[in-house]
Amino acid sequence: MVVNVKDAPEAKRYEARVEGESEVAGFAQYIRTQELIAFVHTEVSPKYEGRGVGAALARAGLDEARAANLLVLPTCPFFAGWIARHPEYQDLVYQSRSRVSD
Repeated sequence: MVVNVKDAPEAKRYEARVEGESEVAGFAQYIRTQELIAFVHTEVSPKYEGRGVGAALARAGLDEARAANLLVLPTCPFFAGWIARHPEYQDLVYQSRSRVSD
């Protein structure tokens, strides 16, 4: 099964479609600024669950974030878990820095 992922900026999400199918198989909703992209919700149609659609969405979104030099805020549990299992993407994750007062 071939999964194609495209950014749909007007909808503020990445959309995955299975080759040969017209329906959206899944999507990853985001909020984007000039420095950061926050992935806030990922959804895969039950028809396509367990078939790599979520992974394709994560990989495409993170690869595009890297290419655009954006940090990533994975507020979506799926994205957070996927990044935790794929250390090659952990350098993209935004780390808030707490200040220590003297």
